[in-house]
Amino acid sequence: MNKKDLIENIVLKNPTLTKKSVDEIVNTIFDDMAETLSKGETVDIFGFGKFEVTERGERDGINPVTMEKIRIKASKNVKFRPSKSLKDKVN
Repeated sequence: MNKKDLIENIVLKNPTLTKKSVDEIVNTIFDDMAETLSKGETVDIFGFGKFEVTERGERDGINPVTMEKIRIKASKNVKFRPSKSLKDKVN
């Protein structure tokens, strides 16, 4: 499922809503989540899961083409941990 499919499913389940209004709502939700994560805060959606920012330290790596050792810079990543109820639905 992609964002377009998500919007179409919401409109099908709620025929009083327009695609444009649902698109604005979905974009607002994603933008707010991204903004919260960029501040280093977590996004916890009860019954679905938790998004949080993790930090990876600087580390050594190898360029697979030249086999030369390189230094990989530290970075931040987003980690998702599903809730128990989501795990139960999937299993």
